[in-house]
Parts: sequence; C-alpha cells; structure tokens
Amino acid sequence: MIVCVCRRVSDREIARHARAGMSFDDIQFELGVATQCGQCEGCAREVHAQCACAGVASLHCATETVKESREWPQSSSVAA
Repeated sequence: MIVCVCRRVSDREIARHARAGMSFDDIQFELGVATQCGQCEGCAREVHAQCACAGVASLHCATETVKESREWPQSSSVAA
C-alpha cells in the first residue's frame, strides 16, 4: 500500500527500513516520506512503530533460541 503519495513510498519500504533498525527520522531522510504535504506522517510513524517493535521482538526471540541451543547439548552430555 502506498503510504506517501507525494514521494510514492509504500508501507513495505518503511517496514523494511524499520526492521533494519533505522529510526523514523533516518527513514524520513532516506525515503523522503512525510517531507512534503505531511498527510502521511501519522500512518508512516504507525508502520514504523509496528515494524520496529516486531524487529526487536524477533531479535530477542532469536537470541533466546541460540542460548537454548547452546545449553542443550551440555545438559544432555552430563546426563549420559
């Protein structure tokens, strides 16, 4: 879906940049979203907030999975 009509920026572009760890200000500078008429700023910030939080949560889950996978072989070798 096109979020910014003036700059033709889609929600997918905003989401991709947000998941890469970019702040909204960085995305605004990079893509030009919400820099002309400003009507899309609320929607663009919402997409950024949803995807930035999802990116952090998935990173946290991935870190926990790595910790668990490292611990599992040690505990099974001790029990054997």
